[in-house]
Amino acid sequence: MHCLREAMAEFWLISAPGEKTCQQTWDKMNIATTHTNSNLSTNSKFSIPDLKVGTLDVLVGLSDELAKLDSFVESVVKKLAQYMTDVLEDSRDKVQENLLANGVDLITYITRFQWDMAKYPIKQSLKNILEIISKQVTQIDNDLKARASAYNSIKGNLQNLERKNAGSLLTRSLADIVKKEDFVLDSEYLITMIVVVPKTSYPDWQKTYETLSEMVVPRSSNLLFEDQDSGLFSVTLFRKAIDDFKHKARENKFVVRDFQYNEEEMKADKEELTRLSTDKKKQFGPLVRWLKVNFSEAFIAWIHIKALRVFTESVLRYGLPVNFQAMLLQPNKKNMKKLREVLQELYKHLDSSAAIIDASMDIPGLNLSQQEYYPYVYYKIDLNLLDFK
Repeated sequence: MHCLREAMAEFWLISAPGEKTCQQTWDKMNIATTHTNSNLSTNSKFSIPDLKVGTLDVLVGLSDELAKLDSFVESVVKKLAQYMTDVLEDSRDKVQENLLANGVDLITYITRFQWDMAKYPIKQSLKNILEIISKQVTQIDNDLKARASAYNSIKGNLQNLERKNAGSLLTRSLADIVKKEDFVLDSEYLITMIVVVPKTSYPDWQKTYETLSEMVVPRSSNLLFEDQDSGLFSVTLFRKAIDDFKHKARENKFVVRDFQYNEEEMKADKEELTRLSTDKKKQFGPLVRWLKVNFSEAFIAWIHIKALRVFTESVLRYGLPVNFQAMLLQPNKKNMKKLREVLQELYKHLDSSAAIIDASMDIPGLNLSQQEYYPYVYYKIDLNLLDFK
């Protein structure tokens, strides 16, 4: 049931100041949420390397930029996941196995998070790391738009053609149904018409078609094809009687299809269908591979942004020297409220004002809608990336 566990995963990434040691901070939180109050959450340490702090002014500015970048990258991650669903034509079981980060499922990736030193060198300033991520994900977003647009255009044209080849006899393409020998062709005087007749009216048609207008060739009607509602009949008449025949047929609830037999045109339609179908198959594999690789890249970038946010926010709140423990909690769905209370109790001494601010209360002048405020640093990571239609 791994994919279901993944589909409902919400994580809380929090940090608290190091006590005598950071290990002590970790033990205290872990005992409070798993031993003392059993089963409130599943916890893991979240390791953040020694990043370059820079000045406090820079950190304050970065804090805002990171929040914007976080939303942007999350939106790209979701777009990639959703488009993977569209491309796999909604075979849900296949989607999750293609949404991996560094080759492992998303829960495993974030619970064992390791900073990628090669992609985001920690010798660089925080600002530079932020710019590397921003450039990288913007590029992925632009590529996705271009690739999706090309693929969707093929898919759309193919669907339109397939629709033309299906549906009711009144509208569907006749290319696969009629043959050359069903028609009188290249005659100056005669023409073969195609008529749609409801099944219930077959006897009426047989009785009346020769007399619907003058100049209908006797015994020239043949049933060429039928679906569950109607049949497709051919009938041959003199060209000059076309309008009169159409008019009388309509009065009798027989529908004359506006159809001229044209071998070239029908061949072109079939070839177009084959071409689009081949194009779609050709593009499918490379597109799924591209989505897999770039979903992984974007997701990894997103979790690195969360790490950067925890780092800057912890330094801003808890001060220097850098001394805090980042921790990742996967709350037990049924005990979320209780978990909040336990964390509040554990960390309320960090910020007395936070004790009175409950995210569900609306205090005038305090904009809490963006991010609930707690005495500890807190960011949510929501792995519900797919909205299944």
